[in-house]
Amino acid sequence: MTQQDTAVQDPRAIAARLGRVGVWHGGLGRASAAAGREFAAEIERLGYGALWFGEAQATKEAFSHAGLLLAATERLTVATGIANIWVRDATAMNAGAHTLAEAYDGRFLLGLGASHAPQVEGRGHTYAKPLAAMRAYLDAMDAAPYDAPASPPPARVLAALGPRMLELAAERAAGAHPYFVTPEHTARARTALGEGPLLAPEQAVLLETDPVTARAQVRAHHLGFYLALPNYVNSLRRLGFEDADFQDGGSDRLVDAIVAWGDVDAIRARIREHHDAGADHVAIQPVVPGPGLGLDQLRELAPALTAH
Repeated sequence: MTQQDTAVQDPRAIAARLGRVGVWHGGLGRASAAAGREFAAEIERLGYGALWFGEAQATKEAFSHAGLLLAATERLTVATGIANIWVRDATAMNAGAHTLAEAYDGRFLLGLGASHAPQVEGRGHTYAKPLAAMRAYLDAMDAAPYDAPASPPPARVLAALGPRMLELAAERAAGAHPYFVTPEHTARARTALGEGPLLAPEQAVLLETDPVTARAQVRAHHLGFYLALPNYVNSLRRLGFEDADFQDGGSDRLVDAIVAWGDVDAIRARIREHHDAGADHVAIQPVVPGPGLGLDQLRELAPALTAH
């Protein structure tokens, strides 16, 4: 078995470990280590199957952060959503993934992505041809030596929005982890991936039933950052959104498509839409309108979303 073969683990086995619903959280990278450990332990206790976290220019480094969260839990899968390919060379990425997979009995899932120009260029790198860059990076990872214990082999998924990156995710990884997407995108992604590969989209959520309040909070605390990134805007255009949808913090139509707001039943219905469209696992991200990490929302949602 080649190293490339070991990187593409059985997607069904990964899906079973992740469960149907997990949590995605961008704010963990800014929280203290103590708060992160407490958060991860609570997510595990609540019954969510996985905890995904991001890696930004000025937040915690992905592998040290994953180790911190893994050490605080016993069963939870911890996944990078995503580890930026421009941040470390392919040999370092390969070694880091092997280290955590072996140390924590396969509970680590490596989500890889090409990120965005501002995040890459802010580090002094040149962002160009992300699809070609990802393909070359995977080649280098698969050719990288690793002499320490490497069992079980690390599993990987790719951040993928467009059809060509989705095809690469099906070809060279266990599947895809789309972010800032809708159930319609999930349906298109399943078609592009085919039936076998893992599909694990992120879905932002907000427990707020008043439409005016909910949309205002989404615009203030979620959409603005992402609408400044061309990759996400281009993805939304492929779904039929237009210039007017990206103005003034996002149209009502865009807010409602990207963030599932309302009561528990409304959010559960949106998660079901993703599953019905072909998702194996949905990682919910609480929109947090104030201080804290949104655990109050995750606690309220857990009984409805984690029941088997």
